Amino acid sequence: MVGQVITIKAKVNRAFNTSMEVGIKVTVEDVLTNVEKIVSVAYATYVAKPVGAKKIELEPVQLLSTEDHLEHTLATERRRIRLGYEQVFQNLMQESNKEDIFKEEDAVSTDLTHVQSIELVQPPHANHHGNTFGGQIMAWMETVASISASRLCRSYPILKSVNMFKFWGPSVVGDRLVFNAIVNNTFQNSVEVGVRVEAYNCEEWIKDQARHINSAFLIFNAVNEKGELLTFPGVKPTTKDSVRRYHGAIARRRIRLARKCMLSAKEDKPSDPWERSNQAYVSYSNVAALTHLAAKQGWEITSMLEHIKIWTHEEGDVLSLKVEMQVKIPSHLAFSLLSDFTCRRQWDKHFLTCEVLQAVNEDEKIYYVTSPPMTGHKPRDFVILVSQRQPCKPSEPYVVAVKSVTLTSKPPSPEYCRSEILCAGFQIYSDSDSSCTVCYFNQMTSGVMPYLAANLTGSSNSIEDAALECIKFLEQKGSKC
Repeated sequence: MVGQVITIKAKVNRAFNTSMEVGIKVTVEDVLTNVEKIVSVAYATYVAKPVGAKKIELEPVQLLSTEDHLEHTLATERRRIRLGYEQVFQNLMQESNKEDIFKEEDAVSTDLTHVQSIELVQPPHANHHGNTFGGQIMAWMETVASISASRLCRSYPILKSVNMFKFWGPSVVGDRLVFNAIVNNTFQNSVEVGVRVEAYNCEEWIKDQARHINSAFLIFNAVNEKGELLTFPGVKPTTKDSVRRYHGAIARRRIRLARKCMLSAKEDKPSDPWERSNQAYVSYSNVAALTHLAAKQGWEITSMLEHIKIWTHEEGDVLSLKVEMQVKIPSHLAFSLLSDFTCRRQWDKHFLTCEVLQAVNEDEKIYYVTSPPMTGHKPRDFVILVSQRQPCKPSEPYVVAVKSVTLTSKPPSPEYCRSEILCAGFQIYSDSDSSCTVCYFNQMTSGVMPYLAANLTGSSNSIEDAALECIKFLEQKGSKC
């Protein structure tokens, strides 16, 4: 709003040889109340433009704070998602194409939402190289998309997010930029508008030879005078291209929902969250959750033995556990042994049975685990995703991340109490060629609180015993490799 102070912070999170990820955070402060809130977070990917034909090799980023280390690690996971986005999208498009297009009686033709505008790039719109500012292009895109969305509501649309904003090519001072916006689909309280930007210089304008320089998908909400979300009317595609865009909007929405780390898709038609299309995003949330948990400040040590240290961390009603173990085997062997959860029964008495339900890919498996009953309770069972990651460089840990997922093919059974693992797993650091530090993390749920409470009050040594058995298992198996 007018009069508020906007602060924009950006920093390079990680350099990947010839590309880099830049994290951007925008906050707004009300000068009257001194209340500050985050209004936007984004991650932009840049490449260094070489002078000649040779690519520019980027220097590694220096990490100065805990937050720097955290974002540096997560940047690798976000890159995995970016590289796999197109395949995920195509898988979802194939599924969406099989669905019938629901046509409401009062559905609006998408053709009626088409808006076109033309802008001339002038010197104030460009940088010192004469290239059009990306932010200027984005502002023009938002304007034309907002007009397109407004044709479906009796209010001013509010931009909620921007999806897949890409620069396909440059534009310069003197270019004519043609913006075409059209509504692709509506989802009750939101609408997706696709915008395509084409550039022409004087000669190209005369010959009608366009250069495609930008595309993006903008998602809008609309509210009434009371601040309540308005419902958008349904739309109906009338051409082959509008049908493609209609299904594409559905696919992108499913990806956005998966990115929110949801365990079951909140779609009109229920679907298995572990369909191929969602796996990359649930995997990302799995590894990211463990990375965030490990990086938390305020861990308090509660027990210390010769090769074992135990910490706890309290935050609200969530209690987390960290067990650090010194193990005399190479880190890559510990990683290999701890990644295979079918071996965990050999050292963890809380694993009664463990079977692989689905080998998603070489880095992800879904297991079904049963656990013996606690006093007065049914035996417990779990359906868990185990995601494993090798380090990108020696100073980083091996990661084995664990979280509960929902599979429609494995519903709860009356014989067991279906339990949930919020976030758990291992980080394995190399100390030398023959030793490593294994850190086990677990966020406690109500189902395992009694077991943990008994251990921390001294009436039970279950955690220490499990850690000693883990060390014994790793060193015995490692000595035979």
